[in-house]
Amino acid sequence: MTGVGRGAGGAIRQRERSALALAVEVSRGALGASTPNPPVGAIVLDPAGDIVGRGATEPAGGRHAEAVALDAAGDRARGGTLVVTLEPCDHHGRTGPCTERARAAGVSRVVYALGDTTPDAAGGAETLRRAGIDVVTADDDEIVAVADGPLRAWRHRVRAGRPLVTWKYAATLDGRVTAADGTSRWITGEQARRHVHARRQEVDVVVVGSGTAAADDPSLTARLDDGSPAPRQPLRAVMGLTAVPAGAAVRGTDGRFRHLATRDPAGALAGLGDVNHVVIEGGPRLAGAFLAAGLVDEVDAYLAPLVVGDGRAAVSGAGVDTLAAAHGFEIRETTRLGADLHLRLTAHHPPTRGQH
Repeated sequence: MTGVGRGAGGAIRQRERSALALAVEVSRGALGASTPNPPVGAIVLDPAGDIVGRGATEPAGGRHAEAVALDAAGDRARGGTLVVTLEPCDHHGRTGPCTERARAAGVSRVVYALGDTTPDAAGGAETLRRAGIDVVTADDDEIVAVADGPLRAWRHRVRAGRPLVTWKYAATLDGRVTAADGTSRWITGEQARRHVHARRQEVDVVVVGSGTAAADDPSLTARLDDGSPAPRQPLRAVMGLTAVPAGAAVRGTDGRFRHLATRDPAGALAGLGDVNHVVIEGGPRLAGAFLAAGLVDEVDAYLAPLVVGDGRAAVSGAGVDTLAAAHGFEIRETTRLGADLHLRLTAHHPPTRGQH
């Protein structure tokens, strides 16, 4: 639905709306790097409405997005507007409250999209209003767009008490991840593979089962278009009771590897600690275990225009014995990637804690 920006400061203005869209894009640079903090983006407008600062959340222990943007703006922030994707925090953690930074910078107006519902950090908007700063929330359509953007995994963890879990797979039109002889490289084309590597740079953990680790010896690294390692790598994890050999490619040499010695999906997630986004990449039994446990929140499906007839199915053991019990998903995005199609779907199941 479409609404009007709310708050004592009145409706959101056009330049603020544009700045909020830019703040969302800026925040993508913090995906996977800011965990466990939310990947927030912030823009500072001077009194004339010109952009004088921008920033994204730094890695844990570093500055929040507001501080980065205000530091960049310096004195030009005075009398201006701070536009941010998440309500400025109002607590002392590893850094001071963003509300204090906004007041000290002398901004006269703050525009934000999503309210912060975490018990420690909430309340920033009211603190700013008491300090005499105009505070405005974005329009409803913009709030929805931000909620489904870079902040969605962090918001899921806040609501559900566990990371967002995405099941990623590449398959033929008849749902096969290998041909009858076991070959699987490459089902999808180069554009789809580049998309996968870009997504890996934005998540916290990539998980495969011990069977897939032994059969395929995957590295699970994120690579740039030229094949070189990306600057930001996810944690690589293997789930299962079988030991991972010392020379396995997934272990790498950077210390970004973990063996989750369990067959229980909930236990595996607990063993990953305070992360926001986990991607399950293989194989079919691992996907089935997470589906059967009700722990798949999103699906990244890469479909190639191929039919092989036989071969391994994309999933097995999902706990479904009749169509009425099928796991339900909603298509959120469809993207053409060369000859292939990428679908992003979200599950119908509710989070395991109360809604915020």
